[in-house]
Amino acid sequence: MDTKSFASAIEQICEEKAISKEKVLETIEMALAAAYKKEYDRKGQNIKIKFDLATGQMKVSQIKLVIDESMLRPEMSEQELEQEKEAIPEDEGNRKVRFNPEKHIMIGEVKQPQGKKKPRRPRGSTRDPDLASGKVGIPTKKASGKYKPGDEIEFPLEVAYDFGRIAAQTAKQVIIQRIREAEREAIYDEYKEKQGEITSGIIQRMEGESVFLDIGKATGILFPEEQIPREQYRIGQRLKAYITEVQKDSRGPTIILSRTHPKMVSQLFALEVPEITAGTVEIKSIAREAGSRSKIAVTTNEERVDPIGSMIGQKGTRVQTVINELAGEKIDIIEWSEDPVKFISASLSPAKVLEVAIDEKKNQAKVTVPEDQLSLAIGIKGQNVRLAAKLTDWKIDIIAQKPEQEKKPRRPRGSTRDPDLASGKVGTPAKKASGKTKKKVREAKKTTKTKAKGKKKIKKA
Repeated sequence: MDTKSFASAIEQICEEKAISKEKVLETIEMALAAAYKKEYDRKGQNIKIKFDLATGQMKVSQIKLVIDESMLRPEMSEQELEQEKEAIPEDEGNRKVRFNPEKHIMIGEVKQPQGKKKPRRPRGSTRDPDLASGKVGIPTKKASGKYKPGDEIEFPLEVAYDFGRIAAQTAKQVIIQRIREAEREAIYDEYKEKQGEITSGIIQRMEGESVFLDIGKATGILFPEEQIPREQYRIGQRLKAYITEVQKDSRGPTIILSRTHPKMVSQLFALEVPEITAGTVEIKSIAREAGSRSKIAVTTNEERVDPIGSMIGQKGTRVQTVINELAGEKIDIIEWSEDPVKFISASLSPAKVLEVAIDEKKNQAKVTVPEDQLSLAIGIKGQNVRLAAKLTDWKIDIIAQKPEQEKKPRRPRGSTRDPDLASGKVGTPAKKASGKTKKKVREAKKTTKTKAKGKKKIKKA
């Protein structure tokens, strides 16, 4: 055997399929064991093959279980056998076995060698004479030198390298099947580690309302409930999504994606804001209604760093990149605070808050806002206060402060002066005089002037 070419082929398989060399060798050993059993018609045997990649040599052995009389199962009827097959898994270890010379060996036989001398193999023959007669070699020694019931013993067998066509075909099928299984397992492990992260893919196809993305070595599924409302998709479109779950399947791993998960927002910011990766800025909590609005609370462990400014970026470039990825979803960024009063007040942004009264026992906050800020604090269909409650994890009730009506001070008893005049205030305007009233006023003025003239004349006289 050309060991260099063989080793090179194994390394190529490992690289292409992302499978470890140990897994490939294990697969080859299982395939050779299957071919060995097929070639020598020993279906009941438990064959183990150890392959040395450096030398190209292999060691073949038969595994037998050591049992004693207490482990043997008595003769049973067909009905009893069926009942035993339906036994619960907890009784698996307590089941007795039916003796099979290909799988079992009595404890009394282990103490004596199976044979002292092995006959030589005829020249030019690769078939072991013991295999034809059903004999096996001397068992390998145990480290302790003693065997007990339940132990497994390896009996060395003659190595055969010239498998027939059927045996070789069996080995090929086993290798293909095992490598596919190992490849699926490797892909599952790879994406299981990526669970909770953002992945990028290209839309491959759409079945009903579900969208399938090619994300590299696997296909991700974006179910309708995980899609942003009113978002349009097309085949060939590149899309980012959050890996929520990785499931095992006989055809390969199933990767569940989401574009509505709150953590998708934080992961997108982590890609855009290096301060998050560095650990100087931390996202404390997120409240999201996908496709409409999100609120993010951030903090920092360095006084010189502005957490909100870091998230927004120069001229809003960072936050705008995230908004564009989320189909125009609005994002409010507020500073997190240990003080619940400050945190709740900031969470209702952009509304202005006058007062926050908290009840820690009920985990409830009563927030007072100006009357003209009430609708802004509540938001469209209650969205702003609903997101604030999710963000802070407090029950929030909002009330409006009505402007107090100023009471007019009473005039002191016996005073004819209007207090409003003293303070510079003007009272209510007098009613407009009617036409008759004006005529009476004019006549009264004329009478007063006539009397005044008469008096003057009398004084002169």
